[in-house]
Amino acid sequence: MQPTIRGWTVVVVVAVALAMSWQYGPRSLNAVVVPLVVVLVGGVIATGLLTRPSVSRHPIEDGFPGDRRTVALTVDSDTSVAATVRDDVGDGLVTVDGEPCVETTLEDETRLEYAIDLDVRGERTVGPLSITVTDVFGLVRRRFEYDATASVLVYPRLFDLGGETARELRTAVDDTVADERDEFDHLREYRRGDPRRDVHWKASAKRPGDDLVVAEHVADGSLGSITIAADGPPDRADELVSAVATVVTVLFEANVGVGLAIGEEYRPPSTDAAHYRDCLALLAVVDESDLEGSERQRADVVVRADETGTTVVVVEGTELPVGRLAESASVAGGESDRTSNVDGTGVIA
Repeated sequence: MQPTIRGWTVVVVVAVALAMSWQYGPRSLNAVVVPLVVVLVGGVIATGLLTRPSVSRHPIEDGFPGDRRTVALTVDSDTSVAATVRDDVGDGLVTVDGEPCVETTLEDETRLEYAIDLDVRGERTVGPLSITVTDVFGLVRRRFEYDATASVLVYPRLFDLGGETARELRTAVDDTVADERDEFDHLREYRRGDPRRDVHWKASAKRPGDDLVVAEHVADGSLGSITIAADGPPDRADELVSAVATVVTVLFEANVGVGLAIGEEYRPPSTDAAHYRDCLALLAVVDESDLEGSERQRADVVVRADETGTTVVVVEGTELPVGRLAESASVAGGESDRTSNVDGTGVIA
């Protein structure tokens, strides 16, 4: 607890007044000194007896570089008091309107919000927080500090491969994975967007014109599964994991069960949305991705980083130079390029 600039001014005025009263007598200065002393002492007592406000932080949704998120917290105060709330924002995050500092009046539960932009891949932190309260006259201030922080995962930046490259990747993977669908059920007319792999060419050939039919299965779920491995030096980690995240996203949107082996971590193949977020979370925090040769041999797809660029290597010799293509392409980064909740599609088709 310490005086504000206004409080120091009052202290100086009182000191000068007391010095003058010692020299010329106190009677003429009582009207100035006494009220100032009363107000200053009252401010010290009121601020000193103030109960420490409690702070609760709200979760921050994970996202990709370029996404905007709202940092929200609730401050609970027993009494009405003027306060300045200041929050710290860690590296890898960018505040939208400058330093997050709010001057407000705390009363009961006060909700405070400000916006940040996700910038750099990794586990990022918001906080700690400080609250500075003052008495009603602004003479004395008291600072409370809170160690609690909130974390947010920033996923790897996604390469925009373009429709042709994404289709080429799906085709290359489709040639290497086994179709794990259940038994055939019936035929139906081809609809725009149906995978060409589902076209029943023999039945289509018997139909007049160019009409196509598609084979439906009893439980038409995952179209096979693959495991992706990563291989590269630590200094290429960001480029490497961006390429891996891009491949995972493209294949996930194609309803292929995707497994991930990177560093010492392994995620078994799945098409579940929670599994997709888990893979992105792993890629958000990984620093190194060197693998043993046996692990690379067991993988269906290897994403390799070297001096020439990041290359997706598909089993049976098919190679896609994703890194070199990405140099001339835009990079997916904002919420306009994909869904912000990472539950659905629309990323790189």
